[in-house]
Amino acid sequence: MTDEQSAAAHRSGFVTFVGRPNVGKSTLTNALVGEKVAITSTKPQTTRRAIRGIVHRSEGQLVLVDTPGMHRPRTLLGERLNAVVQDTLAEVDVICFCVPADEKVGPGDRFINEQLDAFPRAKRVALVTKVDTASKAAVAEQLLAVSNLRDWDAIIPVSALTNVQLDVLVSELIALMPESPPLYPAESVTEESLDDRIAELIREAALEGVQDELPHSIAVTVDDMVEREDKDLVEIYANVFVERDSQKGIIIGHKGSRLREVGAAARAQIEPLVGSPVYLSLRVKVAKEWQRDPKQLGRLGF
Repeated sequence: MTDEQSAAAHRSGFVTFVGRPNVGKSTLTNALVGEKVAITSTKPQTTRRAIRGIVHRSEGQLVLVDTPGMHRPRTLLGERLNAVVQDTLAEVDVICFCVPADEKVGPGDRFINEQLDAFPRAKRVALVTKVDTASKAAVAEQLLAVSNLRDWDAIIPVSALTNVQLDVLVSELIALMPESPPLYPAESVTEESLDDRIAELIREAALEGVQDELPHSIAVTVDDMVEREDKDLVEIYANVFVERDSQKGIIIGHKGSRLREVGAAARAQIEPLVGSPVYLSLRVKVAKEWQRDPKQLGRLGF
């Protein structure tokens, strides 16, 4: 094979995973990239931006765009998250519609499936996720239910946690991509800045164990990051925003106990990312009703 033929055979393009909140989109993105580029949580609507993770193979490159879960918005933030999804769907080469193996296809899934008609440019692949959580019979039943929704370019059962069929998924997706040289250098795993990745890891730690509406009210910004010259240490100064004073107390906990737990959990994830011990300073602040306030949303990066 000549160099020209080899270059022509290489395929690259953009893929996005869509589905209801909590169907495993971010976990799948991380498993395919081989590194944590998107935070995960059992809380719905954890993902708030279009986060790009890059998968490299000799025959092709996939740029995975992890988006917020599609939902009926109740706040200005919710409307903006849905807009992120719509903008992403209009630009990608392949849309992967995710349905978990352990939950029957419902109205929310059908609603999202219908939305895909508005994006005729993209090829469509159905993924039955979390197959490790369901019996073979249940998986087979779900594959049949999903196949009845539309004529898919492919239907693939997968598990991000146990690596079931992930290689098959990558091969199938690359085959659906246009011929193209790599879009990102071989060492790239994400477009996310270091500050953004750190802020997300802090938010992931803060989400753990909180209930009701509080998960939606948490936002994190990084003010400063300083590499100490006198010792192997990175100092990170960050803010955790909530919407009400009562929520501030929940995040801080009795005598600061919960905030210390959040800091310890976040630091354990951040240190491998920056390659150095970390001093993490967290300040909890109230930004009243920020999810509904255009100016505050802008300041918080939405």
